[in-house]
Amino acid sequence: MTASLETIRAALAPTGKLRAVINLGNSLLACLDVAGNPVGVSVDLSRALADSLQCPISFVVVDAANKAVAAVREEQADVGFFAIDPLRGEGIRFTAPYLLIEGAYLVKDDSPLTHNDEVDRDGHRVLVSQGSAYDLYLTRTLKSAEILRDANALTVVEVFARGGYEVAAGVKQQLQAGALMHQGHRLLPGRFMVIEQAMGLPATRHYEAGEFLGAFIEKAKSSGKVAEYLSRHQIKGASIAPAA
Repeated sequence: MTASLETIRAALAPTGKLRAVINLGNSLLACLDVAGNPVGVSVDLSRALADSLQCPISFVVVDAANKAVAAVREEQADVGFFAIDPLRGEGIRFTAPYLLIEGAYLVKDDSPLTHNDEVDRDGHRVLVSQGSAYDLYLTRTLKSAEILRDANALTVVEVFARGGYEVAAGVKQQLQAGALMHQGHRLLPGRFMVIEQAMGLPATRHYEAGEFLGAFIEKAKSSGKVAEYLSRHQIKGASIAPAA
């Protein structure tokens, strides 16, 4: 028997208000407007979900992915927006992805590196945002290069530009934007990973809440809502994930 909206609402928003954690560390999905309010694709999806639940919404704004993960695991937030990764599966139930985002490498103009497969070498220091999807991925896959971590994804290019690193890794569009602000940098061609961006909720919530959230994401993709949000915020370089 399908659960009622009231039952789903109680499971997804037990405080009576949907608490959505918004990570500003991925500027493709969220940032602050001039008034200091969160805006972006993840904010639009959160509002649409609250509308479907017929309840008010509040935002928990953080500046890094690992803080968003902690907020949902500790049930300080009801839903969040995450890159799917095995290490994040503990304590969080993910939907199927709604966006696919490329991870890329940034180097100095005078770097001898020309291809992604040249990064994993002894003596190479790779700067990443701590706890990000690409941090988790590269921690598993790089065997020779050293990974160094910055606490805030938004400062990675700034820190990299000061020197002391051979490579910076991150969301391709963020690195491109950072390279425009800090001359003398270039991206290596292609990508080293595809980030599957999904929504997630605490794993402790009733399974029907997860089913509802999954169905919400599938409808947002198929109805054109995700595409509409990407267009509204002029997001380029991210593609809509295929149907689950």
